[in-house]
Amino acid sequence: MYINNEDFEIWMQKLSKKLSEIGQDLKSLINTKEVFDPDEKLLDNQDLAFLLKVSYRTLQRYRSSKKLPFFMVAHKTYYRTSDVREFVRSHMDFQTYQDFEKKHPKPEDEDKKDENDE
Repeated sequence: MYINNEDFEIWMQKLSKKLSEIGQDLKSLINTKEVFDPDEKLLDNQDLAFLLKVSYRTLQRYRSSKKLPFFMVAHKTYYRTSDVREFVRSHMDFQTYQDFEKKHPKPEDEDKKDENDE
């Protein structure tokens, strides 16, 4: 297969641009330790949809209505557990809130649990 110089240059420019985008995404992921608390966990769309037993479209509706805070990295949506906890507390039923708390306990709840075990 033969590629002429012009096509090769265009292809290399596209490749270089894509690698730069990936590099920026990696930098943002690497710096998350400075952005988040050490005990903060992240959930993606799949995790949260499964946890709340809702569809991806329902999550999109919550995001669009600004009820559920989120952020995106490389076209992937993420949620902080603290934001989800507050959302569940104010917009879901009590059973859903209890299920969420069992799977994602607050950090201070874990400290109390460890103290009681000793």
